[in-house]
Amino acid sequence: MKREDAEKIYDLGKEAVVDLILQLVERIERLEEQLYKNSNNSSKPPSSDGLKRKPRTRSQRKRTGKKTGGQKGHKGKTLKQVSSPDEIVPLLVERCSCCGEPLDHHVFKGHDKRQVFEIPKISIHVTEYQAEIKDCPHCGKENKADFPEGVTHKVQYGNYLKSIASYLRNYQLIPLERTKEIFEDIFSIPLSEGTLVNITNKCSESLNEFNRWVINKLAHSRVVNFDETGVNCGGTLHWLHTAGTELLTSYFVHKKRGSKACDAMGILKEFKGTAVHDHWQSYFKYSCDHSLCNAHHIRELTFVHEHHKQKWAQKMITCLCELKCEVENAGTKGNLIEPYRMKYYESRYKRILREGFALNPPPEAENVKKRGRKKKGKVLCLLERLRVYRKETLAFMFNCDVPFDNNLAERDIRMVKVQQKVSGLFRTFSGAEQFCSIRSFISTVRKQEFNILDALERIFNGEQVYLKFNC
Repeated sequence: MKREDAEKIYDLGKEAVVDLILQLVERIERLEEQLYKNSNNSSKPPSSDGLKRKPRTRSQRKRTGKKTGGQKGHKGKTLKQVSSPDEIVPLLVERCSCCGEPLDHHVFKGHDKRQVFEIPKISIHVTEYQAEIKDCPHCGKENKADFPEGVTHKVQYGNYLKSIASYLRNYQLIPLERTKEIFEDIFSIPLSEGTLVNITNKCSESLNEFNRWVINKLAHSRVVNFDETGVNCGGTLHWLHTAGTELLTSYFVHKKRGSKACDAMGILKEFKGTAVHDHWQSYFKYSCDHSLCNAHHIRELTFVHEHHKQKWAQKMITCLCELKCEVENAGTKGNLIEPYRMKYYESRYKRILREGFALNPPPEAENVKKRGRKKKGKVLCLLERLRVYRKETLAFMFNCDVPFDNNLAERDIRMVKVQQKVSGLFRTFSGAEQFCSIRSFISTVRKQEFNILDALERIFNGEQVYLKFNC
């Protein structure tokens, strides 16, 4: 705004000046809120905090009084000597280190053993299959022995090599060029980028049945965690959706973020259990039960307490955290908390909300009617959400299977964000779909505590290893 513009507003009178000041104050408050937000009091990722931000000392975690390091009873992983080493190198005593007396023919009285654990230099192992060809002396037909299943070309790579390539690309998130360098430097195999892409295509195609199987299992689970995040596909914003439990994971990429994507994923349409999510409104279109992530609530409440200095927010954080501890203690015995304790926490929850509404009344009606909804502010919106969705916020109190937060889905989706930071984007939509297919399998294998490389090799061998998974 130039000086002439300000003078024109001044000439319009008192009301124009007051309106301008109020607009500027509102804008300053909104910008200050954005500036104050960080990963501790909002949904912003820790990477957005920057390197200049001072480390925060406040935390929601309670002190346990335990010393740092391994706790009593912790199973250690110290390197120990083995009873049957692969190679023994004898070291002889030829002379006395004191007087120089020859000791070649003297009997030794024992050994001092030291073992070195080393990986031998890896070299490629080539297997040649020679199929005999014979003519039948009776009818003259030429007969040739059958090659093993999967051996279809004159020269080809084995399934374990393919599983290593898939592991590096889709689990360790190593880009094509660096994966190529790893194979050349470690295994002395000059793989091309085209070959690596073909291996990824083959792995994804082999997992079509698995993806249908895991979607069906999730659709019939009691509790499933859902989340979504933006991904770059060929320079265009797409959305990667995840659905998971403690034992299963499914990823799905779509152009949309809302119900169209959820319908295409194929889980929520048939789901009758409890969906745990972070209040994205599209989830509420489905008739299943819902549970909201209280980790999100606590971050928002932290912002209200620290930035707006409203004490009710800290009281609500304390209430939710105390309830979480009580529910977890009862859950270790397979029980819910007592009904009278449920009523106590519900009444305490409502009392804190009333205190919050008293400090944040609804906006007053204006004389001049304006189109659209009236601005309520983030604090009032949070209060109304906690009031309207009280049952969903406290769902973990009524059901032992429902978690306090949606951290499981956020952990599942975290490595996708790492992939985006490493590679910047998915070059094509089909590449994103292949990544989701393979990553769904790898994440599930990890949760099932199977060896990832062995599981991938069995998939390349045509085995349906996932049918042995626990659900």
